[in-house]
Amino acid sequence: MRIQISTLRRLLHTSSAPTQNPLRLLDPVSVSNTISSYSNDPSRALDFFHYVERVHAFSHDTRTFNAAINVLAKFFDFDRAWSLIARMPSPSPVTFRILFNRYASAHLPSDAIHAYERAASEFGLKGEPLFTSLVDALCEHKHVIEAEELCFKRGDFPVTAKTHNMILRGYAKLGWWSKCREFWVDFEKGGILRNLHSYSIYMDIVIKSGKPYMAVKLFEEMIERGVCPDVVAYNTVIQAVGVVDGPDRSIRLFREMIDNGCRPNVATYNAILKLLCRAGRFDEAYGFLEGMRKDGVEPNVITYHSFFKYLMKPKEVMGLFDRMVKSGCQPRMDTYVMLLRKFGKLGFLRLVMDVWKAMEENGCSPDKFAYDCLIDALVKKGMLDMARRYDEEMVAKGLSERPRKELGTSILGGECCYEDHGVF
Repeated sequence: MRIQISTLRRLLHTSSAPTQNPLRLLDPVSVSNTISSYSNDPSRALDFFHYVERVHAFSHDTRTFNAAINVLAKFFDFDRAWSLIARMPSPSPVTFRILFNRYASAHLPSDAIHAYERAASEFGLKGEPLFTSLVDALCEHKHVIEAEELCFKRGDFPVTAKTHNMILRGYAKLGWWSKCREFWVDFEKGGILRNLHSYSIYMDIVIKSGKPYMAVKLFEEMIERGVCPDVVAYNTVIQAVGVVDGPDRSIRLFREMIDNGCRPNVATYNAILKLLCRAGRFDEAYGFLEGMRKDGVEPNVITYHSFFKYLMKPKEVMGLFDRMVKSGCQPRMDTYVMLLRKFGKLGFLRLVMDVWKAMEENGCSPDKFAYDCLIDALVKKGMLDMARRYDEEMVAKGLSERPRKELGTSILGGECCYEDHGVF
């Protein structure tokens, strides 16, 4: 049985003496998950990485190296990330996919391209899949112009429908709707036919550009051209008709989808649930929630977010949150931020602290947004001393560039920890 993340995290804060049979406790999945749980605290993540290696003789593999590299690169510590890569027996394409994404998200596209070149020159990693990962990362983080130049000017590999689709999605990320339209019209001029994914991406684009009715027309055009819709295409058009005509028509299309032999997935149910919750039809939404379980589709964190966003009764929200955790669906950081912000705006400080405690107990290291929500809630209640302490803690962790002036926060040299908050 794998050791729990909370237990592994405690290893870092307790005695450095080796435990009995440490190798029976530590496995790559548990260690990599624990490193990832420090995703907002790179110093702790790296400390734990070295700790299990030094004290417990744990031999890191590609998975645990990648977890540490991901956390370091998230905080732009690319030098130490490259140092870990140099230590790896054989970096994998996944390792460089992590770097591409982190460089692109840091708006360093030239460094992402240089990492791609180093992967080939220093580690012998090359090929179209790695190039596609680079293009995908650039498009995902709005560096589509650089991606288009790579594909159409540098020409390492032939341009395919997949390449076109990634660039189309990249322009959608930028919100350049006219450019999306232009690229869509020119799509097939080079002899590359639009495929199912092309239609799904462009249907999503027209919805986001405020023309959901166009998505329905595109869906009909796709059918006429003999392109068989999959669950993604159905999900997109279900969302579109829901925006235009409300949840009832979406539910009818949902039934039609099942009749046509296309099995709905969790995203299908989530689209319906969001429409029902937004319309305030919570009884029907709860019925759909039970129905998806009966159909063998497990709710995910997005499923519960639909309820959390629109429910206004704190007791009902916390009851659903407890139900979510007990069902095995683990909250994400944005789940905690959503609840912290909701209860903070409503003035329920006790519930804010309950959510904060649950976040810590579930092994999530708070990010800047979580701290901001907590501090705002404390300030709103006039608890300035406690707000100042958390502001100091956030600055000490490197999650904030500067302390809040209105709190008079002083910059500390180390991290603050407060076990007993003494709020009530």
